Amino acid sequence: MEQPSLEMILFLLSVGFVAAFVDSVVGGGGLISVPALLWTGLPPAVVLGTNKLGGTISSLTSSVSFLLSGKMDIRLVRKWFPLSLLGSVAGAYTVRLIPPDFLKPLVVVMLVVVTLYTLLVKKRTASSSAPRLSGKMIAAGALVALILGYYDGFFGPGTGSFLLFAFLLLRFDFVVAAGNAKALNLASNAGSLVTFALMGNVNLYYGIPLGLAMLAGALIGSRVAIRRGAGYVKPLFVAVTTLLIGKQIWDLLHG
Repeated sequence: MEQPSLEMILFLLSVGFVAAFVDSVVGGGGLISVPALLWTGLPPAVVLGTNKLGGTISSLTSSVSFLLSGKMDIRLVRKWFPLSLLGSVAGAYTVRLIPPDFLKPLVVVMLVVVTLYTLLVKKRTASSSAPRLSGKMIAAGALVALILGYYDGFFGPGTGSFLLFAFLLLRFDFVVAAGNAKALNLASNAGSLVTFALMGNVNLYYGIPLGLAMLAGALIGSRVAIRRGAGYVKPLFVAVTTLLIGKQIWDLLHG
């Protein structure tokens, strides 16, 4: 297993902190961590698997926080959690079936698409009261959990934003919607992490520094989000994401 240099570890610590900090404020942390890991030269499948280690640590921290604060619909999450996990296992396994020479361009294209979605789509305003969900809405939500779980296992960045948007469409209070989204994101992160690890596509030497930095970034970023709001850090998100994705496009065009 390839071991990073001291300079690379410092780079991973910096990127992990920024990614989690941004994710806790405006979402889309994976749009920073995935292209950063691609920048290190790791194979695309290992990049996706290693990113899941940091993502699992970050989503676990957030999920516990929302759970302890009572800002999570436990009954609903309990129904959809296994579907999100199963979907992510299938998505992660799909990565194994794609040739590496095709996977990296595909990852870069998806990064661009999801970044544009994150920047352009505005989230709906939620209801201040708990929504009443019909059987059809619960079934539709279960399908969404399965599909987004698959997407998270196959690629990942933007999943938290997609889940949050889905819960807002169901008219959940924003904070509860965020708590539910973090719980399902934890399921898809954990399921895909285990699958990538069993396939040998997780580099612990890169993943552990990234994960520890993401833990610190999430804790500090959540406090900033409460005090300053999303507008404060959004320019940082745009600048860092554009730089990292631009580097990958340059490499593809001049490879």
